Amino acid sequence: MKKRSYSKKRVRWKTNKTWSRGKQTIIALVLVGPTAVGKTEISLDLAGENCEIVSADSVQVYRYLDIGSCKPGTHERGLVSHHMIDVVNPDFPFTAGEYCRRAAVTCDEIEARGKYPLFVGGTGLYIDSFFQGLADIPEIEESVRENLMDELQERGLLSLFRELMAADREFASRVHENDRQRILRGLEVFRGTGRPISSFYSDKKGHETDGTLYLGLFEDREILKKRIDERVDSMIESGLVEEVEGLRKMGYGPGLKSMRSIGYREINSYLDGVCTLDNCIETIKRETKKYAKRQMTWFRKNSRIHWFRREERESLFCLVQSHLLKYT
Repeated sequence: MKKRSYSKKRVRWKTNKTWSRGKQTIIALVLVGPTAVGKTEISLDLAGENCEIVSADSVQVYRYLDIGSCKPGTHERGLVSHHMIDVVNPDFPFTAGEYCRRAAVTCDEIEARGKYPLFVGGTGLYIDSFFQGLADIPEIEESVRENLMDELQERGLLSLFRELMAADREFASRVHENDRQRILRGLEVFRGTGRPISSFYSDKKGHETDGTLYLGLFEDREILKKRIDERVDSMIESGLVEEVEGLRKMGYGPGLKSMRSIGYREINSYLDGVCTLDNCIETIKRETKKYAKRQMTWFRKNSRIHWFRREERESLFCLVQSHLLKYT
């Protein structure tokens, strides 16, 4: 990857009072946006001397998956403390629940040092699970799912959807009658627990407060596509193929969840002889662009996000300053 240069001068945000563990409102900054939009660059300046960065990236949590996940390098991590990066090996079954548990401990440690957590990333599920809460649904016996799959073949999806509507109208009203995955999940939870899945969602407790400030970076579609193309080319030049080869030699095969993420999945196919390197690269670019579109669709659902382009950083910084003055 091309080495980026950052200012060594760190911003010190003005606040109205010193940090107090007993204050009512906990401060947290959240910087989101699609891949390749420039979150790393902005986050380092945004963190300044007052924040420590908490990564919200579902691939950066894995050790050894460096190039394909665009992890901040040694230089960036030397400027600002980073967390939730390189926390598990590639064969660890990392989940949103695991992220929430570890991120909560990390935030406590950051706050104990008198600083604010700055969440940075593009994994909307991690962001929403941590701040808005994660439904604590117990594990369902496999036989329940198996029975539902058999009924799906016998009765059809529409019949199962009608059953879900009768059992949990609140959840079913938000599900399309052709949404196979959510219909099966809703019935699976209802049959396995005796409770509607919507009741678990209503019990969610997240870490969001009035002191949570959501910031979003966006870019014009064609500009973002070009940045994605350039990033993928840079990954290949920096040794992404060799990185995946090394992971395979360590025993981390293509069947792992971590190795099925964008970039790693395609390189594995190339190494297995399924496609040429040129086709592999084009597929990575295409899938990354699709992912960026899905990211924006997800984040736009959060009406609390304040959106900025990279060139509007001064306006972004002014908003952060006024937020800190208001809640400290």
